[in-house]
Amino acid sequence: MPRLTKVSRLKNIPGIGVDRMGNAADDTKDPEVLRLENLDTDISPPAIAIQVTKEAIGKDENNSYLPFLGQNELRRAVIDRISRLNHVTYDWQTECIISAGGMSGILNCLLALLEPGDEVIVTDPVYAGIINRIRLCGGVPIFVPLIPSPSGWRLDLQALAKAASPRTRMIVISPGMPTGHVLNLAEWEAVAHLAQQTDAWLLYDAAMERILYDNRSVLHPASLPNMRERTITVGAATKELRMIGWRVGWIVGPQSIMSNIGLVSIANVVCQTGISMGGVAAGLNAPDDGLNAALKIWQERRDILLTEMHGLPVIPPHGGWSLLLDTEAIGIYSQEASDRLLKEAKIAATPMIGWGDSASRYLRFVFSNEPKERLKGIGPRLKKALGV
Repeated sequence: MPRLTKVSRLKNIPGIGVDRMGNAADDTKDPEVLRLENLDTDISPPAIAIQVTKEAIGKDENNSYLPFLGQNELRRAVIDRISRLNHVTYDWQTECIISAGGMSGILNCLLALLEPGDEVIVTDPVYAGIINRIRLCGGVPIFVPLIPSPSGWRLDLQALAKAASPRTRMIVISPGMPTGHVLNLAEWEAVAHLAQQTDAWLLYDAAMERILYDNRSVLHPASLPNMRERTITVGAATKELRMIGWRVGWIVGPQSIMSNIGLVSIANVVCQTGISMGGVAAGLNAPDDGLNAALKIWQERRDILLTEMHGLPVIPPHGGWSLLLDTEAIGIYSQEASDRLLKEAKIAATPMIGWGDSASRYLRFVFSNEPKERLKGIGPRLKKALGV
C-alpha cells in the first residue's frame, strides 16, 4: 500500500469548518435546531429558471461536452447583465467563460495567473475557501484587516497600503462574504490605486454584489478609471438567483488573459453542467429575477438577529447572508461557543477558524435560510448558553 502522507500543498489548508458544523447539526436529527451554519437559502430561484431547467433535461444538446467554454446563450446573458448593471461592456465571445460554480471559476483564475510565491492581498476575515485556493495554487495570502465597529466593517486603508510589495500579483475582494462588509467608493479607489501601483490583477468575487441592505448601491471596480483591463469578475447563480444546486458561475475579464483562463478551465472541470446553463440564462434574462423581494426578507431576518443579539459584540452586515459575533470579546473561544450553542441552545453556527489571521475570534451566523418566526426568541437562548 502506498505511503499515506499529506502532500505539501495541503499543509496549511485546514478546511472550512462549515462541513463539520453542518454534519454535527445533521447528526442531532432535531428539526428544532436553527441552521445558521451554512450559506443556503429557503427562497426559491426564479420560476422561469426552474421551468427551463426541467425542459433542458430531455434536449440532446445539453448532454454534451460542447461548447467547452459554456453555452452561447448563457455567455450573452452574463455580459448583458454586467453591462446593464455596471455600465462596462465586454465581448461575450472573447471575454466571458462559464465555470462550474463561482469558486471553481476563482480557482481557474488563480491557476492561470499565479506563480509559486506570488502574494495575493485579501481581507481579514475572508472566506476560507478563497485562502485555501490561493495556497493550493502556490500563492501567499497577505491579510488586510477589516475594522469592526457597532456600525459595520471598514477596510483598514493604512494596512492596505502597507501590504503592497514587489511580490504582489493579485488582490481578491469578496464583498458581503463572510462579514457583510461592502466597500464604499473610497475603499474601492484605494484598492484600485494599489492594483495600479503594483501592476496587480483585481479578482472580484461578485457572487453577492447585489445583495445589499439599507438602500446601498452596487459599485463595480471595473467601472473605475483604468480598471477594466486589470479586473476579472467572477460571478455565480448561487446567491442572487438562489440557484445553489445548479453549480454555474462565470468569469468575465479582458481578452488579454481569458485564453489562459480558458486553458485552465478546460484542463480542470472540462465543461459545465449542460442541463443547468439554460435555466441560469433564463434567470439572468428574466424581467424580475425575484432578488428585490428576497432582499426584503433577508434584511428583515438580519434585523431580527441584530435585535435579538443587542448588547453582544456583533457587527452589523451591510450585505451578504451572514453576520459575525466576536466571542473572544466575551471571553469564549469561537469553537467552544459553537459547541455550547449547538448542545445547549439548539443553534448551529460556524467558528471561523482558518478564515484569516484574526478570524478565529468570530462565530458566523447565516440568516438567509431560517424564517423570521424561528429566529424570534433566539437572543435569550444564545445569551444563556454563552453565559452573558
